Amino acid sequence: MSDIAARIRTLPSGRPDGAVDHFARRALREGTVRVAFDVAPSPIGDLTALVTPRGLLALAFETDDLDRLMESVAAKVSPAILRVPSAIGPVRSWLGSYFEGSPQPELHLDRSLITPFQDRVLTATASIPPGETRTYGQVASLAGNHKAARATGRALGANPIPIVLPCHRVVAADGSLHGYAGGLGRKRLLLDHERETAIHR
Repeated sequence: MSDIAARIRTLPSGRPDGAVDHFARRALREGTVRVAFDVAPSPIGDLTALVTPRGLLALAFETDDLDRLMESVAAKVSPAILRVPSAIGPVRSWLGSYFEGSPQPELHLDRSLITPFQDRVLTATASIPPGETRTYGQVASLAGNHKAARATGRALGANPIPIVLPCHRVVAADGSLHGYAGGLGRKRLLLDHERETAIHR
């Protein structure tokens, strides 16, 4: 295990007391700590949210390789990573509204882990209405290159902010579910949830 992963694993898992929490939030605001994280329970399993002063940086499923994600964040963004439960409050609010089927509040995103091509693909994906799907080819066209269906699939597979940037709404050309970092079971659950809640709006 790497040094950074070992340090992260030793951080307390419980909510810190008020003084510590206040200090940690101030450190994040002032830039002393560049990345904060905590776990948000959800109907599809625990989700680990990583945030910076700019917004949500990454959202990881409990089946993801968290050590690898932390290493990537440490290398590309900052090695200063601290567990700050209150820092992911906006993410918890967004997820709570999403899983309740209610309108989601505005959530700022930090796209530091997203490449320019991936950004075009994910922006196109975000335009897909909840509960609807588009094929990889259709998303590639929306992103500006109709011949880039495979590259689009790879970009979606490496999406660091799933659910919020809804790569689960992209399907194969024949309409079948294909490829999802969180597993096809979660992809199906997310689509079913969106279709069910859309009916009741």
